Amino acid sequence: MAPTTHSTSAPPGAASPATRPEAPPALDGPDGPVSLKVVPARHYLRWVAAVAVIVLVAQFVHGLATNPVWEWDVFRSYFLSETIVQAVSVTLQLTAYATVLGFLLGTVLAFMRLSRSPVLQTVAWTYIWIFRSIPMIVQLVFWFNLSALYEELGVGIPFGPVFWSVDSNSLIGTIGAAIIGLTLHQAAYAAEIVRGGVIAVDQGQLEAAAALGIPRLRQIRRIVLPQAMRAILPTAGNEIIGLLKGTSVVYVMSIGELFYQVQVIYGRNGRVIPLLLVATAWYVVLTSLLSVAQYYVERRYARGANRTPPPTPLQRARRFVRDLRAAAAQRNQPVVPLKPLGESR
Repeated sequence: MAPTTHSTSAPPGAASPATRPEAPPALDGPDGPVSLKVVPARHYLRWVAAVAVIVLVAQFVHGLATNPVWEWDVFRSYFLSETIVQAVSVTLQLTAYATVLGFLLGTVLAFMRLSRSPVLQTVAWTYIWIFRSIPMIVQLVFWFNLSALYEELGVGIPFGPVFWSVDSNSLIGTIGAAIIGLTLHQAAYAAEIVRGGVIAVDQGQLEAAAALGIPRLRQIRRIVLPQAMRAILPTAGNEIIGLLKGTSVVYVMSIGELFYQVQVIYGRNGRVIPLLLVATAWYVVLTSLLSVAQYYVERRYARGANRTPPPTPLQRARRFVRDLRAAAAQRNQPVVPLKPLGESR
C-alpha cells in the first residue's frame, strides 16, 4: 500500500502557505532573536523648505503690521466710504452687463462656427480673430470716439434713404461705449469657450436624438448645453473674474469705477499706497465671492457625473461642529455602575 499523505491546504478564503507574506526577519541579539523596527522616512529637505516658507510668511505679515507706509488708518477710513462703495457698484454693473451680453453673443458666434454654412463660419471666425487681436484698451478708446467716424446713427433702407437718425453721442454715451467695448471683446473669448464645451459632448448622443426625431433646437437646449456646461464653467469662471479686473481699463474713459476713483482720491491727497490697498482689497473680496459662486454652480452641473458629490466646506464645518458636540455630550453623561451578577432588580 502506498503511504497516505496529509494535505496542508489552507482553508477557503485564507492565503496558501506559498503565498502567505513572510514575517520580517529577526536579528540575533545577546538575549535572543530581536525583530526589526520599522522607522518612517525622514524628509529633511521638506522640513527645511516648510520652515523657510513659514519664516517668509511671518516676515511679510510682520511688515504689514509694523511698516508705517501702509497707513492702515487711512485704509480704514476709505474702505467703506461712500465714494468707494459707489465706484464698486459701477464696477459690478459693468461686469454684469458685459458678462451677460458677451456670453449671449459668444454663444451665437460659437454655433455659427459649428454650423455647416461657410458664410456663417467665415463671419464668426473673422470676428473672433479681429477682436482677440486688438487690445481691450484700444477697443474702448475706439468706441469712445465713435462720433468722430459717425456723427449720426439711423435706421433705413440699406444703401437707400434713412427714415430715422440720432446723434451718436446722445445715443451711446460714455457708459454705453464702455459696455459695448467690453461686450464685444468678451464675446470673442466666450465663443471659443462655448465651442470647446460643445465639442466635448459625445456626438453619438446627438445622432441618437436625431434618430428619435428630436428637433435640432431642442437637442442643443436639452442635451448639448447641459452636458457642455461641465466643460464651459471652469474656463468661463476664469473669464468673468478676468473681466471684473479688466474693467479697470475703462479709467481711460473717465468712468467712475473703482480704480478711477482711487486714482482721483490719491491724486488729491497723495496717499498712494493705502488707496491702492483699498482697491486691491475690494478686488480680492469680489473675486472671492465670484469664486464661491463658481464652485457651487460647478457642483450643481456635476450632479450627472457624481451621484454622491463630496461635501462642501460648509457641510464639513457643520459635521465637525456636530461631532464635537456629540463627543462633549458623551463625556458629560454620568457613569452608571454595573450591578453585581445575581442581584435582583
